[in-house]
Amino acid sequence: MAPTTDPASPELPTHPVDLAVVGAGIVGLAHAIDAVERGMRVAVVERDARAVGASIRNFGHICATPQTGAALDYALAAREKWLRLAGPAGFEITRAGTLVVARTAAELGVLEEFAADRGAEQVRLLGRAEVARLFPPAADPGSDIVGGAHLPLDLRVDPRAAVPALARWLTSRGARFLWHTHVGAVSEGVVHTARGELAAAAIVHAAGHDIDRLFPLIAEENGVRRCRLQMLEIAPPGDIRIEPAVLTGYSMLRYGGLAATAAAATVRREITDRAPETLDAVMNLMLTQRPDGSVVLGDTHHYARTHLPFDEEAVADLVLREGARLFGADALSVRRRWRGVYADSPDTDFLVAAPAPGVRVVSVTSGIGMTTALGLAPTVVAQLV
Repeated sequence: MAPTTDPASPELPTHPVDLAVVGAGIVGLAHAIDAVERGMRVAVVERDARAVGASIRNFGHICATPQTGAALDYALAAREKWLRLAGPAGFEITRAGTLVVARTAAELGVLEEFAADRGAEQVRLLGRAEVARLFPPAADPGSDIVGGAHLPLDLRVDPRAAVPALARWLTSRGARFLWHTHVGAVSEGVVHTARGELAAAAIVHAAGHDIDRLFPLIAEENGVRRCRLQMLEIAPPGDIRIEPAVLTGYSMLRYGGLAATAAAATVRREITDRAPETLDAVMNLMLTQRPDGSVVLGDTHHYARTHLPFDEEAVADLVLREGARLFGADALSVRRRWRGVYADSPDTDFLVAAPAPGVRVVSVTSGIGMTTALGLAPTVVAQLV
């Protein structure tokens, strides 16, 4: 995951660029990609030596099917672009879809309603034996998994490889990267950096949850806060292989397409009766498997504009307890722990603001940047062009 240029001494372009992007996470890269494909001259300014935020701390799950409304439109468009870019940019993409497991009749009811709404092209209902072929723990006689659904359109990437690969591809297409370069202000036609002024016909500020650093009024007007996630990487029990991403009943309460079903209310009551503490932690029990076999397991959600620097071990214990229950294991072995973080807004899933002519502040404020950013960006760049 080395940076694509020497971060110690980047050189500012000597002539104005067509688009300057602040932030080299997936939202910023998505705008740079769209602009480069339009033939525009692009510069990307990133305060760190490489992307280290939400874009590499996530599950790598391109979770298109469970979305609704604009998010679904952006996700389906992004899906096609992920598939198209994988080869040229040199990163692996897995077309194994998403497995949603059901452990109660109510959870099966959610999936049946969802399948009836979306059709067989997007949702395929599975019996327990079919679930077990995709998620081996379901074959255990003691498993409470009763069925599930496969969402074949969804994708997986390893974000720790895919995001830097996209930056390298952009560099090969002529985009300039100013790594390790702090931005102190953005005004019409100029990005003011610690290394000098970068002139640009258009500017996209895509700094994720740090909107309030340069644009506090926009953040306040949209109620932007930071969502902190408790995430873990565990050893795969029994060295099993799991090709699809795996969602559970908790996920049925978070994704719009599943949460809109009538049966989702019953699922919430069931979880409230069984484990209310997991809802207090806003759990979304899900997992993906990385290329080395490690399983990314999570997550919980905590919201604040400024978080205390302390992690509660009891929250990690909740994730491990529920994860062990899903796997049918006595205990899980943790390899890594980290905090995820993303911008959240109760008012919008996609924040796009225009603080000055030719300037857009963009943030995916719903935790689905990997899923939607490549679909969102063309609408923003089209406004600026």
